[in-house]
Amino acid sequence: MDRNSIIGFVLLLALGAGYIFWNNHEQQLYLAQKHADSVAAAANQKPVIPQPQTVKTDTVAQAVDTTLPAAYRGSASNVSVSNGELTVAFSTKGGFPVDASLSNFKTYVGGDLHIFKGENGNKLSFNIPVDGKTVATDQLFFTPQISNLPNGGKQLRMTADLANGKSVVLDYSLPSKGYMMTANLRLVGMQQDLTSVQNIPVLWNTEMLHTEKDLKNERMNMQVHYQMKDGAHDYFTVSRTPTKSLDEPVHWMSVRSHFFNSTLVAEDAFKTGSFDGKEPVDSGIVATNSSNFQIPVKASNDFSFGFKWYMGPNDYKILKSQNIGMDELIQLGIGPFFFVKYISKWMIIPIFDVLSSFISSFGLIIICLTIIIRLLTSFFTYKSYLSTAKMRVLKPELDELRAKLGDNQQQMGMEQMKLYRTAGVNPLGGCLPMLLQMPFLLSVYYFIPTAIQLRQSHFLWSNDLSTYDSILNLGFNIPLYGNHVSLFTLLMTASSLLLAVYNKNMTAAPGGNDANAQMMKYMPYIMPIMFLGWFNSMAAGLTFYYTFSNLLSLAQQFIIQKFVINEDKIHAQIQQNKNKPAQTSKWQQRLDEMQKSQANRTKK
Repeated sequence: MDRNSIIGFVLLLALGAGYIFWNNHEQQLYLAQKHADSVAAAANQKPVIPQPQTVKTDTVAQAVDTTLPAAYRGSASNVSVSNGELTVAFSTKGGFPVDASLSNFKTYVGGDLHIFKGENGNKLSFNIPVDGKTVATDQLFFTPQISNLPNGGKQLRMTADLANGKSVVLDYSLPSKGYMMTANLRLVGMQQDLTSVQNIPVLWNTEMLHTEKDLKNERMNMQVHYQMKDGAHDYFTVSRTPTKSLDEPVHWMSVRSHFFNSTLVAEDAFKTGSFDGKEPVDSGIVATNSSNFQIPVKASNDFSFGFKWYMGPNDYKILKSQNIGMDELIQLGIGPFFFVKYISKWMIIPIFDVLSSFISSFGLIIICLTIIIRLLTSFFTYKSYLSTAKMRVLKPELDELRAKLGDNQQQMGMEQMKLYRTAGVNPLGGCLPMLLQMPFLLSVYYFIPTAIQLRQSHFLWSNDLSTYDSILNLGFNIPLYGNHVSLFTLLMTASSLLLAVYNKNMTAAPGGNDANAQMMKYMPYIMPIMFLGWFNSMAAGLTFYYTFSNLLSLAQQFIIQKFVINEDKIHAQIQQNKNKPAQTSKWQQRLDEMQKSQANRTKK
């Protein structure tokens, strides 16, 4: 393989390796995942819409004086609303959702999928002023009332009677289809109370449940996202940054696991906010997040604050359709590679959607997507192979120069550039085409692991293309590799080595016996072995893509070199170029002057 092609290859792999180190190896080390399917076993039956039933009696409330207002006494029960896709259960104590289940999704072990569940770890509470005291709404008892909306949705009104014409009303409206619920807080008859405050503190606790195969991977993808009122979006990963404080108004905030999220969206904005995330010992819980923020108030006898609540999948099309920037929850390109998200948004996702409209197998869709990407980048591939062929034709002349000049690297460099110039060969011709293909490789690297369509999709021996395909559980952990064996990763590594061997046989080896030349000689074989450990726990869809892409590269390279590129014609063209007057660019002139100056200083 010629030196410039190898430099391009090394740069290509170094960029990918740099991203993997930057994105994955900054994570904290986690304890080995304990297999537990208690979430599925403890999953409740789907709630029903009819009259609420008491599921738990609050003994403290029963002991309260019955002369107190109804909001301070009562018994806790759950009441549910559903639209066939999303079922939300609310507690009459606090009036907030305590369970969100998705009908069209299952956990990895086949149980009902709950984004969050339970009164202890999930809460939405407003601290309101009442008669000179601060009352948390999660301690109030609400009376539920369900009604049908004209559009086929359901409305749940939760009312806490504080007496003397005062009440707290929480209205929730679930559309006939979708995952975005509309909500509204009303404080009725409380104008005098509200004159003493400018903001109402709010507490939002969320406990995201374990739903996928790999708890470690879920925790690595557990993030809190938020969008400021001015439209700026940011996020943090709970494992890296457990706490975060914001001093500016927030439009929406989201607690996001790998494939699902719970998001609060203000009608206007939440005023300031802070987040506190934790990873509990309980293997059934991915992480918990406690958010504290404020909402601005105006003294009124019917104050209201509107907001929305999304409880659903991280589906790009669904999130984008909300038109509030929630599609940023799906990370299609971050950090130094943020620009590749536009390739995914404008090319990869549209192609994927078209293919999935008439192909049911997502494994076949990945094959078709790989072929299409190869066709789109075939021009760059052809240019790279053409440059390699030119370098191979020039190798005998380069060997003669090397034998003539010996270890005089400075003079060798000057003569080499002179030969390239007279022959009309661009020394970067093999590097640039490979680097120009890098954005396409990175866009797929980001897209496939985040595509919820691949979740629990079967292909060949893999029963879930969104996670690794384990053909053997080792029972112990191997550093930098893991505790299992992924067959697609092994095939990816084998095909990468096969491609390296083929390239070695079909391209000119780099000249010289120095350490750098020897390192570049073996680099194509070292990198696939290094990637073996890094990709072992990645999505099977991704490693399958790279496996098929390598095989396609072999076929593509064979066809181009055997039937498209004619080395005899290339050699004749190079000899013809040598007879033409050399046209030196200003940049090349400056480079030649620098090399001559360096050579003169070396002689002195």
